[in-house]
Amino acid sequence: MAAAIVVVLAVVPLSVLAQSESPKPAPAAVVPEQSTLAKPAAGNDAAAPGYRIGAGDALQINVWKETEASVPSVVVRPDGKISLPLVKEVDVMGLMPAELEKVLTAKLARFIRDADVTVVVQQIHSKKVYLVGAVKKEGPVALLSSMTVLQVLSEAGGLSDYAKKRKIYVLRTENGKQVKHAFDYQAVIRGEHIEQNIPVLPDDIIVVPQ
Repeated sequence: MAAAIVVVLAVVPLSVLAQSESPKPAPAAVVPEQSTLAKPAAGNDAAAPGYRIGAGDALQINVWKETEASVPSVVVRPDGKISLPLVKEVDVMGLMPAELEKVLTAKLARFIRDADVTVVVQQIHSKKVYLVGAVKKEGPVALLSSMTVLQVLSEAGGLSDYAKKRKIYVLRTENGKQVKHAFDYQAVIRGEHIEQNIPVLPDDIIVVPQ
């Protein structure tokens, strides 16, 4: 009897010891929840610095946390206006995006307190120059940023084999009259008469004789 008791007493401590030495499972990692209060990204903006809104341009109007007041895409009408929820008709012609943001914030103040408005320019159709004559691609070229005559010709694929490179000119309306600005392609690409490589303006016509 005494021997049996000794054996039992020896086994019990070993089992208890094994339980105490077994590693505890590591606590599950706590993944912080993403905040739902972050302001959504405005997205890509097609406008260059100094850009002003014109007819045919496509805009996105984001009012933070106000989906009913936001518009995913709206095109500026020929009369220079857009239609928006709550504020209805808004004249946007000639405004910079930042200026339009202030205008919309003021108009929305009647409905939304401290409205946070972002204007994104999605597409620009109002700013174009036109290429006529001996170029590889005639027609309009969108002015998405500031461009020179040489850059516009490059955008059109360059000159054709029959182009009169020294006789190119830009037709521009100034004070109600068309003015002709000469452009000697061969001289400019040699680094001469670079003053002729002027920045183009909307509605300029680049004529390449052949």
